[in-house]
Amino acid sequence: MQISNSQQVDIFSDDQRQLHYAELCNALYERELASLSQQKISNISLLQRKIAGLRHHVKRAAYNLLQHQSPLEVDVHNASWQAKQAAKCMANNYATEKTQQWFASNIQIGCSIAVHVKKLGSEHIELDSIDRLDLAGNRVHTNKFGWFNIDGEFAEDKYRQADVQCLRLLKPTKAILTAACCGHKWDHKGKGQQRALSLRELLLSLSINWKTFR
Repeated sequence: MQISNSQQVDIFSDDQRQLHYAELCNALYERELASLSQQKISNISLLQRKIAGLRHHVKRAAYNLLQHQSPLEVDVHNASWQAKQAAKCMANNYATEKTQQWFASNIQIGCSIAVHVKKLGSEHIELDSIDRLDLAGNRVHTNKFGWFNIDGEFAEDKYRQADVQCLRLLKPTKAILTAACCGHKWDHKGKGQQRALSLRELLLSLSINWKTFR
């Protein structure tokens, strides 16, 4: 999304919004640079491309967070979505048949989806996007996690992270997407510390249509 001059004028016409925009950009830069510093990137060219693209993606995310139309609140200091967290992870109440029916009717390349990630000692719901379809096999391929059957079952032999116990594609609902956008986590005690979304996940959250959940 290209931010036009008229849109930029709208942002900076109000001192408070200008301050919020600057805070969002700072928070996003800090988070992404910290993340990049922890990644093992041996390809210098790839690292340069990632850094070069930061400015555009950060400005796009900050602007759209200020313009958001969703049931969620924005924390400008942390560049995050905020909403009340459920006591337990609602992803454990999945219905295989309803999931299959929804994806059979609504799958399309590029749409944001939610994946239940269960690890040793914790679980959360993470945003991903569909980048390939296998209509004959009733499967979808997500950008990060890989292949899922449209009933939600993970369709890969194994996952590259040893601590991941279970992955499941979820039928999107307001509760599911709220938990994913806000980075809600749960452990054996109940609510865990909120997970910071990557810039990629944050941009995916900004593409969600909260009326259709697509």
